[in-house]
Amino acid sequence: MRGWRKPLRMVAAVAACTLALGSCGKGGETAASSGAAPAPAAANREFTIVWTIYAGWMPWPYAQQAGIVKKWADKYGVKIKIFQVNDYVESLNQFSAGKVDAVTSTTMDALTVPAAGGRDSTVLMIGDYSNGNDGVILKGSDRLADIKGRQVNLVENSVSHYLLARALEQAGMKLPDVTTINTSDADIVAAFGATQTTALVTWNPQLSEIRKQSGAHEVFNSSKIPGEILDTLIIDTATLKANPNLGKALTGIWYETLSIMSRNDAQGAAARAAMAKLSGTDTAGFESQLKTTRLYVDPKEAAAFAADPALVTATDRVRQFSFAHGLFGQAARSVDDIGIAFPGGKVLGSKSNIRLRFDPSYMAMAADGKL
Repeated sequence: MRGWRKPLRMVAAVAACTLALGSCGKGGETAASSGAAPAPAAANREFTIVWTIYAGWMPWPYAQQAGIVKKWADKYGVKIKIFQVNDYVESLNQFSAGKVDAVTSTTMDALTVPAAGGRDSTVLMIGDYSNGNDGVILKGSDRLADIKGRQVNLVENSVSHYLLARALEQAGMKLPDVTTINTSDADIVAAFGATQTTALVTWNPQLSEIRKQSGAHEVFNSSKIPGEILDTLIIDTATLKANPNLGKALTGIWYETLSIMSRNDAQGAAARAAMAKLSGTDTAGFESQLKTTRLYVDPKEAAAFAADPALVTATDRVRQFSFAHGLFGQAARSVDDIGIAFPGGKVLGSKSNIRLRFDPSYMAMAADGKL
């Protein structure tokens, strides 16, 4: 997990979910009882999109503040409400329960929460990947190999845990070579100061704070696994199918906003300053976050990545890790119980139980100027 966002925290809750359509939602509701099946498109329906604070997702509230949301919603005759949920897991809960239409999510969390809970969702936009926002820190050593045998503080079963697994793999080790200590994001900076803490994994801004401390050495970060810790906007598949104009409006909103914020002029600087304020930090802090966030500003590049075999490879690693750690729920007897569909007909897992889809068509429309 990156930024100020809550990471994948639903370890116990997710493990209790099943792959059946009647799986867990907010407050223990089943998907069926909480309305996970989307209602048919209706006149004057307001579609709801929720976001949580993270550098790569701040274009959404800025777009609303700047009138970009209204511009594209009016163009396509849809009503769109974009609002913040303070807790990242709660935003995923709301989406899984059918209470909102789209949510900002990592692909790992999209798999382990809504997909594992039975909700069929589509990656409408690939926004960015962590390019150094997540890192492994050792105390008193600048060699990753020295992590062997140490206790490692991190948020277990989050993308930090995944990053640790990949770091160990690249160093010829495995997770059993270390002992993980479950530590909340709120406590991990303070934990580094404890004598017994000799290694940890975390994300920004905590990562930046820990790097400043005496004896801290970053020995691995997410820039070494590009495209694997991936941030997206996911939308309910049936809702998108029934309302393609919603998909077009959201795509238009996203890429117009990215175009503005990436400009090296006064307008771009003002947009980034506004996003910094919306996220509760200063401009320098936000700009620092963006440096380790690989934003797909160009829709053509984003669409190409959605069709790249490298995405299949990265997603396979993520699903294998998720299954191995029980994040698909008790009903998942195999890593292939959940199907993940890619462009060109490629499917990982069950073709009869597809619950996550990568659809580059809307990104391609933006690239071709057809929105």
